[in-house]
Amino acid sequence: MAINFSAYLAFSGETPEALEFYKSVFGGTVDLNKFGEMGAGAGFDPDAIMHGQLTTDAGWTLMAADSTKPGDELVRGGSTLTLWGDEHETMEQQFKKLAEGGTIGTPLEKQMWGAVYGDLTDKFGITWSFNIG
Repeated sequence: MAINFSAYLAFSGETPEALEFYKSVFGGTVDLNKFGEMGAGAGFDPDAIMHGQLTTDAGWTLMAADSTKPGDELVRGGSTLTLWGDEHETMEQQFKKLAEGGTIGTPLEKQMWGAVYGDLTDKFGITWSFNIG
């Protein structure tokens, strides 16, 4: 069996919106499971997302959930999701879509190592970097 990796992002009630946004960027299918549907007991918001998953058109997976308990403090940041590849046009469009409502830290530009690189923080506080080349 192969070893796979995927990121699991935490949100505070924004999981459906965030995964639909990422779907608009990367394509794919979103599946959502609410705490109430999964049988979670008292102390959990039954409408909050216990597990959400975007399976992208490229075959990789991005998972997410809402804070597990009401009142949990959500700490944003601390990680960067990195995409690298040689599909310049596709990746440039993905970068532009992720930047909508967010903040570009480094514009997509050719760098000293020869690749085109850029980074941004999207409207959900997630940091992304792109290395194209």
